[in-house]
Amino acid sequence: MRTFLRMVKLLSVVTLIPLVSACAPEVGSPEWCAVIEEKPKGELTINEAKDYAKHCVFK
Repeated sequence: MRTFLRMVKLLSVVTLIPLVSACAPEVGSPEWCAVIEEKPKGELTINEAKDYAKHCVFK
């Protein structure tokens, strides 16, 4: 019974990971640009700032 419950939990986690990660907008999309604009500038990573400049400022 314990093994069955572990398998169910593992299967649940493996199934939910792609669903949760698919919620983020694609880099460079208008939705992504809006999310980055709302984010405090001190919290941006270097890659986010670079991608923001490339896709949202210098189209």
